[in-house]
Amino acid sequence: MFTPLIGMPQGAEWLIILAIVILVFGAAKLPELARGTGQALRIFKTETKGLRDEDEKEKGDKAEKPAELTASEQERIAELERREAEIRAERERLSGN
Repeated sequence: MFTPLIGMPQGAEWLIILAIVILVFGAAKLPELARGTGQALRIFKTETKGLRDEDEKEKGDKAEKPAELTASEQERIAELERREAEIRAERERLSGN
């Protein structure tokens, strides 16, 4: 079985990496670096969410455009709308009493 020479850092290795980062950047720069990284991640998330919303909107626009309806389908829709209006009127009448 093949074992990689370099794997994911474990507990003590993370501490060594953190110490090197502190030595390179200095303790005073770490909050600034963290803030910049946080802002970059926030911007990235909002942009990806915006792209997803645009894609869903485009898919929704395509789905909302129905194909040409036949005369019988149009009559059926008109009948259902008439029944819906009657039900609403009856509901309003009953809730008013």
